[in-house]
Amino acid sequence: MASRSVKELVEKAQETIAREAAGVCRLTEQIDESAVRVAEMMFRCEGHILVTGAGTSRAIAQRFAHLLSCCGTPAIPLNAADGLHGGAGAITNKDILYVISKGGRSREINCLVEIARGKGAGIIAHTENPDSPLAKMSDAVYKVQAPEDVDPYGMIATGSSLVNGAACDVLCILLLEIRGYTKEQFGVTHPEGAVGKKIAEGK
Repeated sequence: MASRSVKELVEKAQETIAREAAGVCRLTEQIDESAVRVAEMMFRCEGHILVTGAGTSRAIAQRFAHLLSCCGTPAIPLNAADGLHGGAGAITNKDILYVISKGGRSREINCLVEIARGKGAGIIAHTENPDSPLAKMSDAVYKVQAPEDVDPYGMIATGSSLVNGAACDVLCILLLEIRGYTKEQFGVTHPEGAVGKKIAEGK
């Protein structure tokens, strides 16, 4: 076990927060009209936004699906592995499959995309690689690239998960604006908990 003093560990913790915050801030340099086009495509969806990913991307997908629903855009997280064992039967030609995949080359993800395309669903690729097989199968590409130094070894998706989560938040906010979704409408679907109480009290 590496020997580190408490002071060194505290400094490392502070450095981590600063590095990750900087990584999220650099996302502003990547946001352009393509984000608006993706949000408008999602707004026009007549079915559900089905959000999927593998590994850490799956965790981001689950968070994103929940927040989309909170923002008035019906969304459901879809487990890619389950999708290849019958779950893809839930996909219809009114849905959009929103796929989060860093490299766009995951076999199980792209297999699910092929099924969704065959069923007539729209495909949005959230990836750092616009030349990937995933991107080439998609109707729209939302390019999101986290700085390499934001993750330990450039591999463990700590900071990059925050960057990609923030990129998803951008779409949630754009959809709020496009839809004109109000706090009162949100209150109908979130009547309980501290948030529900706050809305009920008019705060």
